Amino acid sequence: MSKKPIELVQGTLEFLILKTLSRGTPMHGFNILQWIYEVTDQALLIEEGSLYPALHRMEKRGWIKAKWATSEKGRRAKYYELMVAGKRRLSHQEAQWNLYTAAVEKIVASAEAAT
Repeated sequence: MSKKPIELVQGTLEFLILKTLSRGTPMHGFNILQWIYEVTDQALLIEEGSLYPALHRMEKRGWIKAKWATSEKGRRAKYYELMVAGKRRLSHQEAQWNLYTAAVEKIVASAEAAT
């Protein structure tokens, strides 16, 4: 029985992309999608229709840069890499995420204790 991927929390796509690129290896779009899908045990499935507009926004903001190269399948592909501004943005988003998840965990723990 295959499990159904869960929906992304609104506003987390850019954070996930920045975190993926923070590994230090330039990646093309399909690799980003595939890595997130695999590392989450197929829990997060990001559609190409969401990924590429996000990559373009992030490139425009100077968080990432892109260069054309040949993929492992011999095709031209745009490879994305994290910039200094992207590292700063990731640091900020990570801090916000940690605050958010800690707050949600308090609610979950409190509700479980009440039952």
